[in-house]
Amino acid sequence: QVQLVESGGGSVQAGSSLTLTCTASGRTAGSYTMAWYRQAPGKQRELVAQINTGSNTIYSDSVRGRFTISRDNAKRTVYLQMNSLEPEDTAVYYCNFPYALTSWGQGTQVTVSS
Repeated sequence: QVQLVESGGGSVQAGSSLTLTCTASGRTAGSYTMAWYRQAPGKQRELVAQINTGSNTIYSDSVRGRFTISRDNAKRTVYLQMNSLEPEDTAVYYCNFPYALTSWGQGTQVTVSS
């Protein structure tokens, strides 16, 4: 059974940085594209960044240039370095496999105050 565990969220002020961590178990994560998603209150979940098995990355327009996704296959872990955080980044952040979706983890809350 695949399990995703996200961590690293917190409450910060605008302009701050956070690094989120997602660890996957039950699947050889290194063989899959992985992604970070977020869901703000009252909004649909959206994909913010993805990284494929060759470490090629794609970002949504709203985070490009501020967020960096990376992975450590040996640790079955994907990271999201978030810089220059804005109040609009406030959301619960999740990871998953965009082309082989599995059950969502509990997510990690990021709250950015102005």
